[in-house]
Amino acid sequence: MSDYTQMWSDLGLDLKGHDALLSILGSAYADIFLSQKNRPEGMKYFDFVMSEVHGLRIKELMDAKAQGRKVIGSYCVFVPEELILAVDGVSVGLCAGAEFNFESAEEVLPRNTCSLIKSAFGFKLGKICPYLEASDVVVGENTCDGKKKSYEILDPLVKDLYVMDLPQMKSESGRAMLKEEYRKFAAKLEKASGKKITAESLKKGIDIVNAKRKAVKRLTELRSADPAPISGLDALLVNQVFFYDDPVRFTESVNKLCDELEERVKKGTGVFPKGTTRLMISGCPMAVPNWKLPWIIETSNAVIVGEESCVGERGVRWMTDTKGKTVDDLIDMLTDRYFQIDCAVFTPNPSRVDYVKEMKKKLNAKGIVHYSLQFCQPYIMESGPVEKELEKTGMPTLRLETDYSQEDAGQLKTRIEAFIERLNRK
Repeated sequence: MSDYTQMWSDLGLDLKGHDALLSILGSAYADIFLSQKNRPEGMKYFDFVMSEVHGLRIKELMDAKAQGRKVIGSYCVFVPEELILAVDGVSVGLCAGAEFNFESAEEVLPRNTCSLIKSAFGFKLGKICPYLEASDVVVGENTCDGKKKSYEILDPLVKDLYVMDLPQMKSESGRAMLKEEYRKFAAKLEKASGKKITAESLKKGIDIVNAKRKAVKRLTELRSADPAPISGLDALLVNQVFFYDDPVRFTESVNKLCDELEERVKKGTGVFPKGTTRLMISGCPMAVPNWKLPWIIETSNAVIVGEESCVGERGVRWMTDTKGKTVDDLIDMLTDRYFQIDCAVFTPNPSRVDYVKEMKKKLNAKGIVHYSLQFCQPYIMESGPVEKELEKTGMPTLRLETDYSQEDAGQLKTRIEAFIERLNRK
């Protein structure tokens, strides 16, 4: 990595804390990812992205800002990247996947707040996230109660916080509410950027994001092969990089990777032996560098073949139609697309368990690991009914509740190994 010290200093980062974070991140990445055997060559691009995750990519953001473009940071898949691209903005996902500076976070948040929210605050209060510091606008969203109230606390800590309201029921009034929120978000982006959204610019943004999602869906479909042509860890990394890499470059890199994986499938080449126990993960999102659970699973004689998660299928599953002729028509199409997301904040939410069943079948998974972050009430509350429904239809399910620490790693490994043994006996 080049020397970006001056750039980090100009962003106001705590250089000592930031160096400590990069050291931990680099060591963990080498131990978890680079130690894997028979990785696809196409993963070298993503290794490079991670080696420059706080370096070259941040320089690209600063260069974009120097050209008058706005950097828009967000925490949720309900924030439409298409609208950001329509004003020539740059969309980035914000840091929320590591247990860092939780002591400071717990000075302003209750201790029984989920790790994802505490991580976002830990990174901000510790001044170690260059993506957050580079963002001209930070976009929050009223999904769960924890996020909704935490944004009130985050507001005075960031330059420009914009919070979108979200419906909690899949109803006509809920859809109308979401469309109005996207109209208001479009107006916010126009004001922040000084650029008008046109039907042409919005269609271009939709096309770019659709292409990105199609590339990741192509990767998902290739994971149905046995032996698996790519590890779950590497596939998760691709889904994580989805949120902050340049979208056109990312799409090209994923398609290049998929070209290689298609050849692997034809030759019967895999990262694990044919017949290795196949699992899929369902539940909470896993942001960088939350790799604990996949690493435990894939060092326990199993391979992860799919993620029913916002960092996974829930983030890329639907495309946006471009048949509209006006901006309002296209926002209508955006609303249709995003309103299908079956996040656990919706009640009732039957389509989520239906899709878990569909995924298990198409990916030839033997069992499902339902992953919940501690204190994430929507997914924890949904985990019981989901497990009951899946088990009732003959789909073995393991419910796990954890956080970002390593304290329960041994316990998790014991439970996962017992689950895999159960599947193999069956």
